[in-house]
Amino acid sequence: MSDAAMGTGDNPYLRDPPTEFDPAEELDAATARAQAAALREAVRFHDRRYYVDADPVIDDRTYDRLFERLRRLEEAFDLDAADSPTRRVGGEPLDELPTVEHVAPMLSIDSSGDPEEVRAFDRRVRDGLDDAGLDTDVTYLCEPKFDGISVELVYEDGRLKRAATRGDGVEGDDITANIRTVGSIPQRLRGEPPERLAVRGELFMPRGPFSEYNSERVAEGKEPFANPRNAVAGTVRQLDPSTVAERPLDCFFFDVLASSAEFETHSEQVRRLPEWGLKTSLRVAHVDDIGAALDYRDRLLDDRDDLSYEVDGAVVKLDDRRSCEALGATSRAPRWAFAYKFPPRTEETTVRQIAVQVGRTGRLTPVAMLDPVEVGGVTVSRATLHNPDQIADLGVDVGDRVEIQRAGDVIPYVEAVTEPGSDDHFQFPDHCPACDSAVERDGPNAFCTGGLACPTQLQRAVEHYAARSGLDIEGLGEKNVQQLIDEGLVERIPDLYDLTVEGLADLEGWGETSAENLVRELEAAMEPPLADFLAAIGVPEVGPTTATSLARHFGTLDAVMAASTAELEGVDDVGPIVAEEIHEFFRSERNRAVVDALRERGVEPRAAETETGTELEGLTFVFTGSLDGYTRSEAQELVERHGGNATSSVSGNTDYLVAGANPGVSKQDDAEANDVPILDQAAFETLLADRGVETEG
Repeated sequence: MSDAAMGTGDNPYLRDPPTEFDPAEELDAATARAQAAALREAVRFHDRRYYVDADPVIDDRTYDRLFERLRRLEEAFDLDAADSPTRRVGGEPLDELPTVEHVAPMLSIDSSGDPEEVRAFDRRVRDGLDDAGLDTDVTYLCEPKFDGISVELVYEDGRLKRAATRGDGVEGDDITANIRTVGSIPQRLRGEPPERLAVRGELFMPRGPFSEYNSERVAEGKEPFANPRNAVAGTVRQLDPSTVAERPLDCFFFDVLASSAEFETHSEQVRRLPEWGLKTSLRVAHVDDIGAALDYRDRLLDDRDDLSYEVDGAVVKLDDRRSCEALGATSRAPRWAFAYKFPPRTEETTVRQIAVQVGRTGRLTPVAMLDPVEVGGVTVSRATLHNPDQIADLGVDVGDRVEIQRAGDVIPYVEAVTEPGSDDHFQFPDHCPACDSAVERDGPNAFCTGGLACPTQLQRAVEHYAARSGLDIEGLGEKNVQQLIDEGLVERIPDLYDLTVEGLADLEGWGETSAENLVRELEAAMEPPLADFLAAIGVPEVGPTTATSLARHFGTLDAVMAASTAELEGVDDVGPIVAEEIHEFFRSERNRAVVDALRERGVEPRAAETETGTELEGLTFVFTGSLDGYTRSEAQELVERHGGNATSSVSGNTDYLVAGANPGVSKQDDAEANDVPILDQAAFETLLADRGVETEG
């Protein structure tokens, strides 16, 4: 069929497609648009046959020619389309991964490897349904518990609008550009999907392609990934989509988070998803009772090594969705689902060396260096020994024959000594192997007392200082920080503020623009909020929440540093152990020297407001979506600073839900169910103004 015949009859590129084309420059615009549309439809069809159905109807060479023709037409006639399959080759690198709110919570699942715990789950389900006056003669849907990364995909009118990581279950990183490169994920749904559909899937790397990809990394002199899950985690947050496109990612879908269509059962969801081009596992099964669910897991365990992807158990879900809604969820997990885990994989090998690694907080972790051994399809050459007490309890030493387990198929650890190679156990050092500072014990754990001056802690400390949860300094990722340390430009955190454009621009891989950007970012971080600074400098047990409480209570950095243990215990979220950690941190001369050096370079945290007003006293707010002019956390702080409460979920005690741009659906549904007024940003700021609260939004 000639190019001129495009646009009439059936699509010629679906079956036995022609691969000889007229030169693109000889086509008129209308013919090019029609051919590109047909090729997009055909490539999507062949993607489905290959990735979802595992039943391709053309060979790879023919597919490549169709794909290349489509890309050539789009380039020649500027026919770019957001959902074109050609987007899979990547796109422009991103500056960052913004945070987005999920349309519905992405909860964890309670789990156990004990069958009695699974039976107890079944009893809780039946008791809960009985209390709700519902039928207790239940059935379950069973599916593999995939060992990958959970993602949320949102489709509107059948087109992929957004993709996000699970994050904390409420918010995640926006990875839309990266997800568009994954061949098994459709950018446009097939058939007649719901107008609005949010689905949960598991992004994974199949075993075979993972092994091949790791071999390529080794050949290129790069460090191989420890396991497929780590490979996916390291891939999905790449800022360059073309890098993601080169890696063999795949995805299974298993849950509908939100939809404009109704589903009576989880089984119905699983049946419908493939109709729209969303790949599901063939190992899903509907069972009549919990005994059959236990049998399902045991069969899956028997077949585990024959699967092309990693699984670490079976998920058991109550099938009827109305019953699921009646049971509800805790703050972290649904009451209607349970994961029956596989036992850890075990093998034996020999300990050749025991190394002691230094973490960001100074914690010393002993690691056994092993003769490589394959444990469940993954080559393991090192395993954690946890702490000095664990070494003594195991009696482990260099030369011992040991049993290795992989907990949750991720973290290898030494389970037992099966054949001692000596009469003693490894003697834990009493000085830090990196800086020779004294080692102190805290219960079973050991810590280097070198603090921020310990060189091995330096890279982790700098990365933490610049991370989003710290001062959010762009351009100080792992690779750049390591380079700055290797070049001798950064020997401790204050050295960051001595960096110059000229000195950075001379480094390999840097240019004047990237150097100017980093120096500008550092200058912008000279007067950080006190809470951000406290979270950034690595005080043990002090994350963003505790840092905010400290800032509000004490107001200034000097007040925090001078606080006694008793005064620290008077802060919300700070107990005796955390208070002692904070007090010891600032009592350390080395840590104080680092803080002093930062101040000498002009870093001065802004004082926090310590007085709480009463303008919003008695009112409870929940926020969803993004606000113009300030972040959601800043809005929450504003409310609390004026005597109100800001919570994360809507309940009958909530007075207002404030909905910004791209709000979450579940919070709005909860607000309507509880008769909670929903305010847009303008109405929220009007309410604040009426009560005498000023905003800068």
